Amino acid sequence: PVTGAGVPGGGMPDAGMPDAGMPGARMPGAGMPGGGMPGGGMPGAGGAIAPPSCALGSALYVGAVTHRRTRPKAHHLRYRVFSLLLDIDAIPALCGRLRLLSHRRFNLFGFDERDHADGTGGSLRLWAEAHLARAGIDLRGGNIFLLAMPRVLGFGFNPISVWYCHRRDGRLAALLYEVHNTFGERHTYLIPADADGVGRDVAQTCAKQFHVSPFMPMEMTYRFRVHVPEKRLSLAIQATSASGHAIDTVFAARRRALTDAALLKVFMTLPLLTMKVVAGIHWEALRASGGKASRFFPTPRHRREPSPFPINPSNKPVQ
Repeated sequence: PVTGAGVPGGGMPDAGMPDAGMPGARMPGAGMPGGGMPGGGMPGAGGAIAPPSCALGSALYVGAVTHRRTRPKAHHLRYRVFSLLLDIDAIPALCGRLRLLSHRRFNLFGFDERDHADGTGGSLRLWAEAHLARAGIDLRGGNIFLLAMPRVLGFGFNPISVWYCHRRDGRLAALLYEVHNTFGERHTYLIPADADGVGRDVAQTCAKQFHVSPFMPMEMTYRFRVHVPEKRLSLAIQATSASGHAIDTVFAARRRALTDAALLKVFMTLPLLTMKVVAGIHWEALRASGGKASRFFPTPRHRREPSPFPINPSNKPVQ
């Protein structure tokens, strides 16, 4: 079972996540010239474009999640969070050099492959490459980076984790959005990047295929806007239904070196983060269930196997 499962909701736009105190976290593109993602933008014409290969390597990202719901009734929340960006091939070595981050054993922070992919604890690369291959994508050994919260004092839960899959030359080949609900289920949306794979800013669309919140229907569309991790990163998810725009969720964060000192600092300033995320989901679900305007959507039965493609994937460069 997924660690931390068993409560309604999750961290995709369907469900609330508690707030982050990082000013200016908003849906990227709003109020920005050209609708660019924060901290980046497409390079101007005529200049050389370097592939966004997350070349800065594994790191700690500290920032905020902002969640805005417009229907069935307006709601807003915001809270501070942190995530790790991990080169999946270097996790054992990384944990070996850090005292506060362990691989598959108890510590202040920990990482366990069973919290991701198919939950078996097998090779993350083999799992990712198998699903990419089903979609006709061959990385040829290119880097794969995973953005996720670590276990904290042995407790792990990630409403959403993002896999940045690069070709050997550094070009972005695809993004995997691994979504967990708190019923112990998970699903991965695989969406290929655009043909050249060199943009820092990526816009993608897919149909919702996985139940996350009992207060949102299955008939929805997700719009992802991603700024590939560099000195800062952002992940924005907009959910719409036949009734119109429903939810915006944004994670915006700045990069820090992944050191024991940095890990100790985030533990002191943001203690028990994964537990707080689950507690926050419980609390927001309780608040939502008490409203007369709320409609309840029962949990459908899901396949546990992630599909290689979502329905109607769309990959659009940010203008």
